[in-house]
Amino acid sequence: MAEERSEKKKVMLAIDESECSHYALQWALDNLRETLDNSELLLFTAQPIADFSYAYASNLGAVHPELIRSIQENHQKVALALLEKAKDICAKNGISAETLTEVGDPKQAITEAVEKLNIKLLVLGSHSRGAILRAFLGSVSNYCVHNAKCPVLVVRKQA
Repeated sequence: MAEERSEKKKVMLAIDESECSHYALQWALDNLRETLDNSELLLFTAQPIADFSYAYASNLGAVHPELIRSIQENHQKVALALLEKAKDICAKNGISAETLTEVGDPKQAITEAVEKLNIKLLVLGSHSRGAILRAFLGSVSNYCVHNAKCPVLVVRKQA
């Protein structure tokens, strides 16, 4: 008789520094307990791409490589601190979590990670922006709902 492999499904919770993201994390811990107990939880955040176009536009000339490196290191420190805080919150709720950060546009970084890591459920918060702001700024949650290769749970904080 063939041996059955019961590989845990992967759940990814995408976070940023916003209040809605923290709310989504706590909501998932409170309401998806059984799912999280039986899954591998991955906490994910995207680091912004450093934009130096202002330096060129303001005639500052070439951007010094040390400045670029310093800004990138700072983005990484902020991302790792955010993930560590979220991981501690999970641990205090009895949930073990792994962490991952990537550099890039959050929309693309999240959907690429979902596909690459074979995520079975993506959870993220909603900033609850109106239609006009969504049109100008875009919506990470909307993009993920339409482009992620797995079910997406968008947690919206009640007013």
